[in-house]
Amino acid sequence: MLRFSDMTSEEIGKAAIRCAIQALRKRHLAEEGAHAPAINALSRPLVAQGLEWKEKAEKLELELQQYYKAHTRLSDQLVTEIAECREAKALVQEKEELLTNLQIEMSQTREENLQLSHDLEEKTKALDLLISENQSIKAQLEEIRIKLIKTESENKELIDRWMLEKMNSAEKLNEVNAMYDYVMQQFKMSSIEQLAKQQVDGVVRQREAGYVDHVESTIPSYCKHTIQSHEGGCAAILFQNNSDKLISGGQDRTVKIWDSNSGTLVSTLHGCLGSILDLAVTHDNRSIIAASSSNNLYVWEASSGRVRHTLTGHTEKVCTVDASKVSNRNLVSAAYDHTIKVWDLMKGYCTNTIISQSNCNALSYSLDGLTFCSGHVDGNLRIWDSRMGKTISEVAAHSQAVTSVCVSQSGNLVLTSGRDNLHNLFDLRTLEVCGTFRASGNRVASNWSRSCISADENCIAAGSADGSVHIWSRVKVKDNGLSILEGHSSPVVSCSWSGLGKALASADKNGNLCIWC
Repeated sequence: MLRFSDMTSEEIGKAAIRCAIQALRKRHLAEEGAHAPAINALSRPLVAQGLEWKEKAEKLELELQQYYKAHTRLSDQLVTEIAECREAKALVQEKEELLTNLQIEMSQTREENLQLSHDLEEKTKALDLLISENQSIKAQLEEIRIKLIKTESENKELIDRWMLEKMNSAEKLNEVNAMYDYVMQQFKMSSIEQLAKQQVDGVVRQREAGYVDHVESTIPSYCKHTIQSHEGGCAAILFQNNSDKLISGGQDRTVKIWDSNSGTLVSTLHGCLGSILDLAVTHDNRSIIAASSSNNLYVWEASSGRVRHTLTGHTEKVCTVDASKVSNRNLVSAAYDHTIKVWDLMKGYCTNTIISQSNCNALSYSLDGLTFCSGHVDGNLRIWDSRMGKTISEVAAHSQAVTSVCVSQSGNLVLTSGRDNLHNLFDLRTLEVCGTFRASGNRVASNWSRSCISADENCIAAGSADGSVHIWSRVKVKDNGLSILEGHSSPVVSCSWSGLGKALASADKNGNLCIWC
């Protein structure tokens, strides 16, 4: 026989079940043997004992059934206990495996902990080294800061000395200029009979030596050159005085000088920090001035391309500028900060600031060099004394904002354009309207659209939002003296007529220049 220690739990269960069944069978047989006499007695035909024995038989059968039920219940309980034993054994095995895995993980964690402790020691040493280096660098930085403070102090002293020297040089230069002006005045007075004289409406206009009389302007009929001048758009163009050189400025922050005869680029001026909104040139063509969206004005030497001055003082974008027609010193500008500023180009600073209730969109110096005209957002044309900073006269020129002001070369007429799509010509002496020019298709493109008048004062040119250029003749009567030039693909924002009376230039918002002949 097998010993219980050599048997599995399943085999032990089966053996127990077999033993229980055999015991029940033996008990059943024993009970049948014990009740056999009673059963035989009952079989006898005894009426008196029949009922008693019958009751005993039924009772015994009932007990037998109860024994069977108990046997079945014990068998089921035994099976359940065996299943629970198996589940407990599986759970124990699972717990043992889990314990083994936890022991392995704990060993690995101990190893990682040792490695991290070693890494932490190395990091601590490296940190101590970095702290030491940082302290050394801080000490060096403090030494450098002390040297920097000393250097800045020395630099400030040098700047102060340099400014003092510059002021002394400027004073000497002013003395030389004053002496030069005095000598030139004496020279003009001594040679006044040799100067050209021209009387117009009783006004004698004196011209400097070397002046070229105006030739009769002709109305252009075709586009001689189309030039892609500036990326992002061209906002301002201007011919140099008595020259075929054309100056342009645009959104790319550059000023370019073009040969209008060949359409080639002569030079490019750099240094402006904002978009260029307007241009001016001194009467001797030596300096070019640009009004910029960076709130500043920039003055270049035309010959070298070097920035001579950066004029600061406006607090908003500078939208218009003009230079005196008789002096290299005077300049006037206006910005959207309600101010008009008069500048001295020799010294490079503002000599007068005029406060205007309405922002100024356009400026133009008169021929006397002492007064200038301004066109404003409120639609008025104003005449100012540049020395006193006061309004001399004022007239309502347009029902909407004035976009352009252009004084003729004779100094007697001033042309204004407005957002009401009208172009008015005024007598500058009386401010009476000499003519009004309009066309059904002519629409002013922006608040800074510039129109122009020809050198002989016979033609007016203005760009339109549809890309066309309208020219009105004051002499021709046919078709109201109107001619239309087409060649631009975007709104025309600026027109300029050469002082020589031949070429007309126009610029659009796409940066294209057209030179018309």
